Amino acid sequence: MAAYMEHKDLANEAIDPERARQITDGVRRVLDRIADAEAAAGREPGSVRLLAATKTRDVGEIMAAIDAGVRMIGENRPQEVVAKIDGLRRQCAARGLTLGAGEPVESGENPAGGRSGGLADSPAGAAVGHIPFHLIGQLQSNKINKVLPVVDTIESVDSVELAEKIARRAVAAGITVGVLLEVNESGEASKSGCDPALALDIARRIGAMGGVELQGLMTIGAHVDDERVIRAGFAHLRRLREQILASGDPGTGHCLELSMGMTQDMELAIAEGSTIVRVGTAIFGERAFK
Repeated sequence: MAAYMEHKDLANEAIDPERARQITDGVRRVLDRIADAEAAAGREPGSVRLLAATKTRDVGEIMAAIDAGVRMIGENRPQEVVAKIDGLRRQCAARGLTLGAGEPVESGENPAGGRSGGLADSPAGAAVGHIPFHLIGQLQSNKINKVLPVVDTIESVDSVELAEKIARRAVAAGITVGVLLEVNESGEASKSGCDPALALDIARRIGAMGGVELQGLMTIGAHVDDERVIRAGFAHLRRLREQILASGDPGTGHCLELSMGMTQDMELAIAEGSTIVRVGTAIFGERAFK
């Protein structure tokens, strides 16, 4: 268990109105930034999806973001997935939404004072939307079974070995889980991800596995001040995706996503073709815990 989980109840579903307002304002600012960056890059409106990075955020905070328009969430740690999933699914169901993998949950009426998050009212029992749930942090093999019943996609697959372990568990469970191949484009030792020179071969091998679907690539931007260096890494990931798609190898045809760009560099990532930006701080504020 991460130390901060002893000091914060991540399953808490209550939220102060002022805190909810702060999160709502954060979501709206980020959505505006995405729209402006799409326009500046000449891209179609809505071509980039916002994933709210919810590390250390409790259920109430996450639901405030969903109510404000977030339609994808991502957790870093499997133990946080486990701590929050029951409350998140219950709260989503009350809004006519389903969350993550598994069977859709029938919804009842909204709780008193609840907001629809911009969705039209729907009859009780009808789910009107799905919130994809991604794992965006490193995954140890002994935690795979904790996340497979919950997440739609694991973005942090950085080796054939990890992909094989996920695939075996998924096949045994009779499911297929989406994966993104994480590539260390910056070359920084502190960052996870496979060597870019090996990525094409790893992607081909993942594509041939049962139980997983290669849905795209993920990277973390270089931690430098030089925008040219940051953009170069994002551009290389885009070219790598095109190589994978052009290969025509079995199982690579759905390698479409580019998960790249965070609070500090999302505009650069969008300019270079990002389809998913992973944003935490700009939505929720600085974390009290690391």
